[in-house]
Amino acid sequence: MSESTTESTDVEVAEKVYPRLKTRYREEILPALRTEFEIANVMQVPGLTKIVVNMGVGEAARDSKLIEGAIRDLTAITGQKPSVTKARKSIAQFKLREGMPIGTHVTLRGDRMWEFLDRLLSLALPRIRDFRGLSPKQFDGRGNYTFGLTEQVMFHEIDQDKVDRQRGMDITIVTTATNDEQGRALLKHLGFPFKEN
Repeated sequence: MSESTTESTDVEVAEKVYPRLKTRYREEILPALRTEFEIANVMQVPGLTKIVVNMGVGEAARDSKLIEGAIRDLTAITGQKPSVTKARKSIAQFKLREGMPIGTHVTLRGDRMWEFLDRLLSLALPRIRDFRGLSPKQFDGRGNYTFGLTEQVMFHEIDQDKVDRQRGMDITIVTTATNDEQGRALLKHLGFPFKEN
């Protein structure tokens, strides 16, 4: 008598892990904003759309190797390969020709956006020397916020010994807020350290 042994092939399905800040937004911040602004429709509550990190390298017009360092740094910081920004027109005073690389930028959406924002707020900003908070006046009128960082070494992903030069960057947080008041409230709830006037 041959016994047919049926082995159980239970495959454990890994549960999707959501970024910490995204979970906090869904569970705490979204209901708080909904009551604060008395919004009836949950889809009208302000949220994040994308984060754009831009690194301008004007000196790349004279030395093309500088753009490679910017690409390397931005890839390490964001975890995504940046696209190269090229000059739209030639400007003789800057020795710039049309099509020359002058910067790099990355657009982060989804989970990568939430993870980058979490690292920015909890690790990078506290490492800035003499940091007294972000300016609350840099909103664009539609709830989007842009601020600049002067160097890239505050990010843990950058090896300080391998930094060839300081590179600043602009970070734009694009939200679904309809005005600056809603955008400011959203970012405050997320943990942005705004200066008190």
